[in-house]
Amino acid sequence: MRLKHGMKLATAVVACSLALTACTSATPGGTTSGATGETGTAAKKLRMGVTFPILDQWLQKLADGMKAKADSLGIELTIVSAEEKADVQLSQVENFVSQGFDAILVIPQDTDASGPITEAAQSANIPLIYVAKNPAERPATVPYIGSDSIVAGTMQMEALAKLAGGKGNVAILQGDPAQETARDRTQGCKDVIAKNPGMKVIKEQAGNWYRDKGQSIMENWLQSGDQIDVVCANNDEMALGAINAIKAANKKLGAGGILVGGVDATSDALASMEAGDLAVTIFQDAVGQGNAAIEAAVKLTKGEKVDEITFVPYQLVTPENMKDFQ
Repeated sequence: MRLKHGMKLATAVVACSLALTACTSATPGGTTSGATGETGTAAKKLRMGVTFPILDQWLQKLADGMKAKADSLGIELTIVSAEEKADVQLSQVENFVSQGFDAILVIPQDTDASGPITEAAQSANIPLIYVAKNPAERPATVPYIGSDSIVAGTMQMEALAKLAGGKGNVAILQGDPAQETARDRTQGCKDVIAKNPGMKVIKEQAGNWYRDKGQSIMENWLQSGDQIDVVCANNDEMALGAINAIKAANKKLGAGGILVGGVDATSDALASMEAGDLAVTIFQDAVGQGNAAIEAAVKLTKGEKVDEITFVPYQLVTPENMKDFQ
């Protein structure tokens, strides 16, 4: 879900006057959002903090969904980015705690090291929700709202296998191995390949969600001379990087060439699909996850029960239905 080459969000603070309007920042410092009451003397609003690993194209959609929902409910929302640093994210959560926020939402940078974050929130009796990336150490008392990552990899590879006729050499572009999203999407891809005797994985490497890394990895794979028929990428950005490399090598994309699939159904991915380059992608509902996360946080602040896990469904996107997602 990463975005490079000018698409990655600037880290400069977005200046705004909270007295006049609300805004959301992609910086570690963050800003707040939430409309004031008409008289300016409304009852105390809920204050919630959200920390993202980074704000790339898809995660910014998630942030926007949260912001819109928070604004509609009159919630003051602070959004910060950890700039891909787990220690920074922990510090941000600790800041939320020290400021006495009513709820904390976390999209974890490292899903294998979320224990200190959970402890910080629970020690202060502040409701905590994990969103989009499910931590390995998440207690049952801490809700997770997102999508089932293994389903994305399975759905993606099933479509690619069908297009490839159940045959061919597969290369897997993995996201950040420290995140369950990457591991589960990769496993979903491998599970489908295992069910197709005519297919096998010949290449696998982590591109950490970035387009430029996906491109450089694909360039090296093509230079090796090994036959690659399918590229199963954990996200659209790496898929688009692979497509750039394939084009630069003057190799054919699609049927009779190299089939490339991604995940997220970003605007760039849909444009690539419309151009006939990207074979399939998977729509991950950022707005749906954002809405559900804020709604769950509100319930927790009221002492209401929230399901331990809430899965927001994925949807397969192909050239036949891509107009529904543009």
